[in-house]
Amino acid sequence: MKPHLLLPLLFTLNLTLFGWELNAQRIVCDDTCHPADSAPEAGYAVVSPVGRSSVEMIPQAPRLETLEGKTIAVVGVSFMTGVTHPEIKRLILANYPSAKVILLDEIGFAGPYPAPGIQRKAKEEFQAKLKAMGVDAVISGNGGCGLCTPKETGSCIAAEYLGIPSVIIAGPGFADQAQYTARNNGVPVMRVAQYPGAFATHSAEQLIQNTREILWPQIVQALTTPISPEERAAALSASQGDIRDDVFYGSVDEINAYFTEMNWSDGLPIVPPTFEKVESFLKYTDLKWDDTVAILPIAHRNTTAWHVAVNAVMAGCKPEYMPILIALTKGLGDGQFRRTLSSTHAWIPYSWLNGPVARQLGIDSGQGQINEEANIRIGRFMNLALMNLCGYYVKQDRMGTFGYPLSWCLVEDDAACLRVGWNPYHVRKGYALNESTVTLGSTLLWGNNMAPSTTNPEKVMELLAWDISERCQFALGSGRQFTFRTILMTEPVAEILAGAYKSPEALERELIEESRRPVKERAFANYYANPGGAKDGGAHTLRQYQGHIRKDEGGKMTPTPAWYDSPESEQLTIPTMQRGMTAFLITGDAARNKVQTMPGGGYATVPIELPRNWDALMAELGYRPLKEFYLEK
Repeated sequence: MKPHLLLPLLFTLNLTLFGWELNAQRIVCDDTCHPADSAPEAGYAVVSPVGRSSVEMIPQAPRLETLEGKTIAVVGVSFMTGVTHPEIKRLILANYPSAKVILLDEIGFAGPYPAPGIQRKAKEEFQAKLKAMGVDAVISGNGGCGLCTPKETGSCIAAEYLGIPSVIIAGPGFADQAQYTARNNGVPVMRVAQYPGAFATHSAEQLIQNTREILWPQIVQALTTPISPEERAAALSASQGDIRDDVFYGSVDEINAYFTEMNWSDGLPIVPPTFEKVESFLKYTDLKWDDTVAILPIAHRNTTAWHVAVNAVMAGCKPEYMPILIALTKGLGDGQFRRTLSSTHAWIPYSWLNGPVARQLGIDSGQGQINEEANIRIGRFMNLALMNLCGYYVKQDRMGTFGYPLSWCLVEDDAACLRVGWNPYHVRKGYALNESTVTLGSTLLWGNNMAPSTTNPEKVMELLAWDISERCQFALGSGRQFTFRTILMTEPVAEILAGAYKSPEALERELIEESRRPVKERAFANYYANPGGAKDGGAHTLRQYQGHIRKDEGGKMTPTPAWYDSPESEQLTIPTMQRGMTAFLITGDAARNKVQTMPGGGYATVPIELPRNWDALMAELGYRPLKEFYLEK
């Protein structure tokens, strides 16, 4: 017997004895109570859900004694660096006349630091220039959002790997993210100079004053103060021992409180992950318990089949969901899926299923599906996995200003696709009809669907084109010109569209032509609501910026979109769609005419690998054989 299996017995004995002592005291003070009234709540020994980091910490070089005579690179492209960085250069030269300052246009920047084993040209070139130019220190910034902070921290990480001291400039709420990003990539101590407010809301005068009075003293201190043993020790407290060892013993309430305190739970009640419960999930995979499923960014954690099972137990999943959850976990490491998740915009991660396994296990594709038991538990697993397996934490790396709804799981109705004459999503991606897959995506929007009240397929297409042109990246379409979108539609709507468009690809081609936006609208949004910082008051007026949009984003005179009902036969417009960036899914209430457009991030599709004895395992649980859920074209 494993030593940890003795723990429940020993702890129960101790708690029972302690309980009797309490009961004896109660009898003295209250003769209406009985020993049985205070019987202790059952306790459980539980295991950790967190994967171990695969990155070794580097030894950092000593900080500088002075900036005098040093060559200092001041780099970065985010949030008003055109104002702050020239002022930093001026301050360096004013206080240390013999120093040399190199700005971005001379040296570039590293960008997000790549995962272990991945080569990234920008990082390699930046490090080569640091060495060639004899740089002694790097100042990078400005970290003012969840995506730009890791990007600007990447230059500091690249410098520290060369033994060059660095400091990252970040706004309030992003200092922790910068430090955590550095630790995830092997740099134990990342110094931060914190700016007092949101960069883009301050005038040039405020930016210069704050750079002078608040940032500058922090920058000097960060580059010249030795790293203390306490700073380094805080980052080197890695876990040791067997990943299956018990880490806590207590009641359900105590376990939930402990897991929340440890940042291992999203705050909702969890199922205690006991050794026995976790082990029962491993029956449904051919992987051994310590086989690596994925090394998952952003913490680069070695996630094993054991860790997948622990988080599955916590989420309340059934053991037979294990093949789905393993595939989902693999998808979490895909760069196309995860690239947006640190943003202060609310990119909500979610997934959908295709293939016979979803039908066999009864995972819903109909009305209200994301709130059905199986779907919601798979969504909960994804939420916990993003924390425990990937290392995304609210206020640290999941930076949504107003937060995120919990993840969810959809299922495409493959049979409905065949009925209307369209291939399901996974088939369009090259998988066989009766293969099972999970696809991961993210969206900036959930809800607010549209109900076409016409049977004319061209008019439904125009409604879709209008909806798409309105739902771009970020509110008002102020972000990138093109974004990924998932289009959910019920079978009645798909049936109407299929009358004119014989495939989703044919529909997409027509939508690309029709879904256009007036240049004036796009320019106004991108000028006054630019997510990367203020454009007004800069080098270009709004009218001049319209010319920039027209030139750079393919503006041309086109027929006025039908929904504008304008006397002008033509307008200057830009496209809002690109080929291959839209996923069309037939799903949801088959008795209702509904469409939902969800702009978001990229996709990762992963095949679901079943254990060799899947049919026998399913028979034991009372499920019908998998082949009964196969479809024929």
